[in-house]
Amino acid sequence: MMILTETIEVPRSVKSCFRYVADFRTTVEWDATAIEAHKLTSGPVDEGTQFSVRCKAGRGHLDLAYEITEFTPWQCLALEGRGRWFSVKDVITFESLGDDLTRIHYVAEFTFRRGLQRLAKRFEPGFRKMGRASLKGLARALTDDNPPPEASQDTQKRDRKLATALTCFTRYGYRRGQKIWQPMTADITGKHVVLTGANAGLGFSTAVSLLEAGATLTVVIRDPAKAADMQLALKAETGREADHVELADLSLLAEVSKLCERLHARGQSIDVLINNAGALFNDYAQTEEGIERSAALLLLSPWKLTESLLPLLKDHAHPARIINVVSGGMYTQKLRCDELVMTSDKYNGSVAYARAKRALTVLTELWAEAWADQNIVVNSMHPGWADTPGVQTALPGFRRVTKRVLRSPCEGADTIVWLARASEADQVSGKLFLDREPRTKHLRPSTQERPEERTRLLDWLTETYSTLHLSDKG
Repeated sequence: MMILTETIEVPRSVKSCFRYVADFRTTVEWDATAIEAHKLTSGPVDEGTQFSVRCKAGRGHLDLAYEITEFTPWQCLALEGRGRWFSVKDVITFESLGDDLTRIHYVAEFTFRRGLQRLAKRFEPGFRKMGRASLKGLARALTDDNPPPEASQDTQKRDRKLATALTCFTRYGYRRGQKIWQPMTADITGKHVVLTGANAGLGFSTAVSLLEAGATLTVVIRDPAKAADMQLALKAETGREADHVELADLSLLAEVSKLCERLHARGQSIDVLINNAGALFNDYAQTEEGIERSAALLLLSPWKLTESLLPLLKDHAHPARIINVVSGGMYTQKLRCDELVMTSDKYNGSVAYARAKRALTVLTELWAEAWADQNIVVNSMHPGWADTPGVQTALPGFRRVTKRVLRSPCEGADTIVWLARASEADQVSGKLFLDREPRTKHLRPSTQERPEERTRLLDWLTETYSTLHLSDKG
C-alpha cells in the first residue's frame, strides 16, 4: 500500500470548496493527470454517485471507476476508485478557517494488484510528485483568479480561413478548446438567472448546469404541457427544480410585455439574462400579430425582453450579464435591415434564421457600448454544431451529413454556462464567444455590415414594434 497526504489552504468558503470538489467531473480542471471525467449516475452528487475518470499513464491512458462512499457536507468526502493496475481510496476533509478561508486535507491510499508492488515502489516518487501537483492545481482552481478571456494564437489563426474555422464548430473543436480552459469554480448560489427556452436542447442542459452551480433559476417556456415534465427531469438530474417557471409564447410581443410585467411585479433583480429561446421555421408563416415568425421570435423578442428588463439588470454591485445565443449560420449573412423580415415569395427558413442571428450579434455590440456605464456586460455566443432537437427536426439533411461530428447539447451549452458563471467572463463585453474564447464575427469580408445599417438597427426595431399596435390587442 502507498499513502499520499497533502494539505492546502484556499481563500474560499468551506461550502463552496466542498461543492466544487464533490462533483468529481471537475477533476480534469485541477488534477495533473486527469484528461476526461464523466458522471455515470443520474441525480444530484451524493453518496453512491459514480464517475469515470481517464488519466494519463505514460504514453497511454488509464481508466478509473470512482464511487463516493462517504458524503458529509462541508466536512468530509471519500471516494473509492478502481483501475486495471490498482485501487485507490481518496479521503478529503474540509475545515473552515473563517468565512473565506478553508483548509483541505487530502489522503490517498493506493493498493496495487499482486505482482505490481515492486513496480509501485519504483514509481512512488512519481506518484508523490503528481499528488503534490494535483493539490497545487486544486488550490489554483479554488483561488479563482483567471485572466480575462482572450483568443489563443491557434484560434486566431483558424479564424482567418473559413475551412479551419468550421472545424471548430464540431465536437473535435470543442475538445481542442477544452485542453486550454481555465477552471470554472465560481459558486453562483443565490444569483438570479432568467433563461428562455429551457425545456429541451441547449436550454435544458444550461438549466441543469446552473442549478448544479446553485443559481436561483427562472425559466421561460412556451408550452404549459411541458412544464411538469421539465421540472421532473431537472429534479431527477440535479435534485432541484427551477425556482420559477414563466409561461410565454415569445414569438408574440404582447406576451413578452406581459412576461416583463410579471417579472417587474415580482421585484427580484436579475443577475444574468440568457436569451436562448429559438426555432428554425422551414415554412413561411406570420404570427397572429402579423410579423414573420423568425424575425419575431429570434430578434424582436430578445430585443423587447432585454430592453424591458433593463431596470432589473442595471447598477448591481457586480456586473449583470446578458447572454445572447446566436448561431454559426449567421456567418453566411450580412446585416440589412430591409431584409430582416422576409416575404413569403422569397422565404428561406435557414436564411431568415441566420439573418436574425446576425442582427442579434450586432445588437449585442450596440447594447454593450450603450450600457457599459450601468455595470452590465453583454456578450453573444454560438454553440457550434450541436445535436439538438431543433437540428433534428428542422435540418435533417444537415444532421445526416454531420452526425458523426456533432456536439452533444451539453457541449454546445458549455459556453452559455461559462458566460453566466465564470468570474472572468464579466471582464469583457460586446464579444462573440465559442468554446470560452472570443471569436471573429465575420469569416468572409462580404458579410461585414455598413456603419449606417448598424446605426439604423435600433430604430428599425422600434419602428417595427410600433407598427404592431399591440395596445389594441390587449
